[in-house]
Amino acid sequence: MIRRLGRRLAACLVLAAGPAVTTAQADPRQDFLDGRTHDCPRCDLGGMNFKRSDLSGADLTGADLRQANLHDARLAGARLTGADLTGANLNKADLSRAELGGATLRGAMLYAANLDGARLAGADLTDARMGVARLSRSDLSKAILRNVDLRKARLAEAIITGADLDRAALDFVFMHGAQLSGARLRGTRLTGAEAVDASLSGADLSEADASGANFRRADLSHALLAGTNFRHANLYETRLDDAVFRDTVMPDGTVRGP
Repeated sequence: MIRRLGRRLAACLVLAAGPAVTTAQADPRQDFLDGRTHDCPRCDLGGMNFKRSDLSGADLTGADLRQANLHDARLAGARLTGADLTGANLNKADLSRAELGGATLRGAMLYAANLDGARLAGADLTDARMGVARLSRSDLSKAILRNVDLRKARLAEAIITGADLDRAALDFVFMHGAQLSGARLRGTRLTGAEAVDASLSGADLSEADASGANFRRADLSHALLAGTNFRHANLYETRLDDAVFRDTVMPDGTVRGP
């Protein structure tokens, strides 16, 4: 009898302790911060410091990373779909091949960041600072890039179809072979931009400043060029079929259109 009571008591103690152990192990945020796990989807990590951290391949889907410090962090191949990175510091971060579809990066700092091959379809990058960032072969289709600073960035062969780049700074950007069909570039600065072989068919470049830009062999067919400034630009072999000219300043300084 005593032995049976002892066994029952021990079993009860194990059962009582079980939930506590399980609960202690069920905090993915603390496990992530302590380095016990590499993944933390939908975690609240706002304002945290991950400077120079190696988060390559991490699953941070839907995570709250507002104002987080990810300066020089390694996030290659990381999953950040739907994550909130508003105001985050991602300067010099490696985001190559990262998944950022639908993510919010409003006002984020991405100076000299590597986003080669990253997927940012539908992402909101309004007011982001991305000078000299690398975005070759990245997917920015239907992304919001209003007022973004992309001066001297590399967007070679990037997919930017249907994106909103109104009033963006694309001075001296390198976007050979980029796809910008149907994109909005109203009031955008494109001074000195390299857009050789780029496709801007159906794009809206109203009031854009493309002075000194190189559009050699680019496709500007059906584009809206109302008030666009092409002074000193290279339009050699550029397709302009059915483009809409209205007070458009041509390379030689003449004005075309009613």
